[in-house]
Amino acid sequence: MSLDLEPTILSLKMASAASAILVATGVPLARWIALRPGWSARFVRALTQLPMVLPPTVLGFYLLVLLSPSGALGGFLRDHLGLGLLFSFPGLVLASAVSGLPFLVAPAIAGFQSIPPRLREASLCLGRGPWATFWHLEIPLALPSILSGVLLSFLHSLGEFGVVLMIGGKIPGSTQTLSIQLYDLVEQMDFASAHRLAGAMAIVSFLGLVALFALQRTSPSR
Repeated sequence: MSLDLEPTILSLKMASAASAILVATGVPLARWIALRPGWSARFVRALTQLPMVLPPTVLGFYLLVLLSPSGALGGFLRDHLGLGLLFSFPGLVLASAVSGLPFLVAPAIAGFQSIPPRLREASLCLGRGPWATFWHLEIPLALPSILSGVLLSFLHSLGEFGVVLMIGGKIPGSTQTLSIQLYDLVEQMDFASAHRLAGAMAIVSFLGLVALFALQRTSPSR
C-alpha cells in the first residue's frame, strides 16, 4: 500500500508554523526568564517547562477545554472573531506550539544566561539602548542556542501525537498528521506501510539530532 503524502505535508506546515510562533514569543520570554532574578522568573520558567512533563493527554484535555466554544479563549474567539480552533489546522498549530514551548525556551534561556553581563553593560555604556543591545549583541551570541531550540521544537512537532489528536482529531487532509497516520496504519494492521513510515520518521529525528549536536559543537565559546 502506498503512503498518502498529505499527512507529511500537513505535519511540515504545522511544525513550521508552530516554530515561527515559538520564535516570536518564546525567545523574548526566554530572555526575560534568563535575566530576571527572583521567584517570578522561576514560576514562569516552571510553567514553560510544564508541557514537557505533563502527559500529552492531560495537556490536550485542558487545551480542549480552553479552546472549546464554551471555554474562555474558545468562546472569545468565536464571539468576537468568528474563529473556531477545534478540529482545524490553526488549532493544531496552537496546540503544537504550546507542547513545543519547553523545547525552545530551555536552550534559549541557557544561551542568554551564558552571555557575560559585562558585555551588556559595555553595550549600554557605549550608547546602545536595550533594544539595540538585544538585537545586535544578545541575539547573535545566543543564536546557536536559539537555533537548537527551534530544531528541537520542530522535531517534536513532527512527532506530536496525543495533543494534536485531542485538538484536531484525525480528519484526512485537514488534521491527520504523520503520527496519526502511523496510528491509523497500525489500526488497519498495515504493518508494512507502518514500518516504512516509522522508519522514515526515526531517520529524520536521528539526522535532526546529529545536526543539533553539530550546531552545539561549532558554537563559539564565551
